[in-house]
Amino acid sequence: MIVLAGCGQSGDQKKSFTVGFDANFPPYGYKQGSEYVGFDLDLAREVAKRNNWKLVLKPINWDAKDMELNSGMIDCIWNGFTINGREDKYEWSEPYVDNSQVLLVRAKDNIVKAADLAGKNVAVQTDTPVQKALNKGGARHEDLGKKFRKIVVTPNYNNAIMELESGSVDAVALDIGVAQEKMKSGNFRMLEEVVISEKYGIGFAKGNKTLRDAVQKTLLEMVKDGTAAQISAKYFNGRDVLIIGK
Repeated sequence: MIVLAGCGQSGDQKKSFTVGFDANFPPYGYKQGSEYVGFDLDLAREVAKRNNWKLVLKPINWDAKDMELNSGMIDCIWNGFTINGREDKYEWSEPYVDNSQVLLVRAKDNIVKAADLAGKNVAVQTDTPVQKALNKGGARHEDLGKKFRKIVVTPNYNNAIMELESGSVDAVALDIGVAQEKMKSGNFRMLEEVVISEKYGIGFAKGNKTLRDAVQKTLLEMVKDGTAAQISAKYFNGRDVLIIGK
């Protein structure tokens, strides 16, 4: 684990860089076969490589992320982690992705706009900005959450999608990147309305600015030399979704 008392090598011993992430969050972080892959994890791999750190990828329960970070079990949370509404809780990198929260429905259902979800069940992942927005009226569409029959809170997006597939819920409110990934199956459709807009950053424990600065400096170098764009293209159909350093 990096406290960053001189990050990098200590003799022949590499410093470890432990990244906490939700393993059910494609395309940012997920399991493929026996390996953890994803946009954020590939960025982290390159950051670790350039600093000669040993990368440790640690799947975490999203509810326990603060405990993991503040206890030193992980060095950062890097996994489509929303800054908005959490600005003062972490040492944040600069925002690196613009992200919107949207509504995903089954392709076969006659639901074409958000208003069609009145009186229906909508799933959200626990402790996410969209959950808070729908419960507190912070969504772009006034009182949208109040029009639902029920907001079903699930531990992760895989569970939410399973609820949607089974018909237990009629929609899932989720990140646009995840929605686009799920639509590849042909079983789902994304509504046009954006529920909320937000930005992703890398979250470090309060006070750990030295590590934050080292990671951000390396990420900016990756943007400048085109490596970050290549990683983005791999996961976003050839698109460069990065906003940092531009």
